[in-house]
Amino acid sequence: MPAEDDGPLAGESAGRRAELAASLSRVRARIADACAAAGRDSREVTLIAVTKTFPASDVRLLHGLGVLDVGENRDQEAAPKAAACADLRPALSWHFVGQLQTNKCGSVVRYARVVHSVDRPRLVAALGAQARRAGREITCLVQVSLDDQPGRGGAPAGRLAGLAAQVAGERGLLLGGNMAVAPLGVPPREAFGRLAALAADVRRVDPRAVMVSAGMSADLEEAVAAGATHLRIGTALLGGRPGLFR
Repeated sequence: MPAEDDGPLAGESAGRRAELAASLSRVRARIADACAAAGRDSREVTLIAVTKTFPASDVRLLHGLGVLDVGENRDQEAAPKAAACADLRPALSWHFVGQLQTNKCGSVVRYARVVHSVDRPRLVAALGAQARRAGREITCLVQVSLDDQPGRGGAPAGRLAGLAAQVAGERGLLLGGNMAVAPLGVPPREAFGRLAALAADVRRVDPRAVMVSAGMSADLEEAVAAGATHLRIGTALLGGRPGLFR
C-alpha cells in the first residue's frame, strides 16, 4: 500500500504550500522594499495573514512557513478555525479585524489576542467584561474612520482620544494603538497620512500604544510610508477569495 502521505491530498497540500510560499516571498519583498523606501527597519512591521474564507489547513501551512499572526473578520468562521488550530498556540496569534458585535465578544476573547476594530464605548465595556470572565487580557486597537462616514466602522476622529482612554481604563484590556481602513475614493497616501497624525492622539493617552494597523494588499506601501506597524494582507498572500464562509 502507498504511504499515507503519498496520496492525492498530500499532493494538493504540497502544491498549496508552494503557492503560499511564493506569495509570501513576494509580499515580504514588497514590505522590505517599502520599508527601505521609508527609511524603516522591516522588523518593525508585522504581517497579518487575513485568512477569511480560506480553510484551517492554509493557516497550518502559513504557520509552517513562518507566519505567526493570522486575522479573521467574522467570529462564526474564526472560532471553529481557531479551535482546529489550537495546538499551534501560543506561537500563533489570532487577530480579530472585522466589525464586532457585542454579543460575539464572549466568543472572540477566547481565541483572539488582539481586536483591531474597537470603535464604540459599548464594545469596550463588553470586551472588558468578557475578557475578565475568561481570565484573559486582550490588546485592543481603536478603529478610526478616516472619512467620518457612518456605517463603515470606525469612530469619528474627534472621539478617538476619549475611546482610547476608555480602553486604557478597562480592566482586562490593553490599549495597543489604532487601526483604520483607507476609504474608497481617497488616495491611500492621503488617508494614511491622516492616520499617522491621529495615532499620536492615541499615544498621548498611553505612550506604549504604538501599534498602527493599516494597509492591505493594494496599499501596503503607502501604509508603511505612513508608519504602519501591522499590515492586514489577504488576497496578495492567499489568492482570490473562494467564496463567503457559510
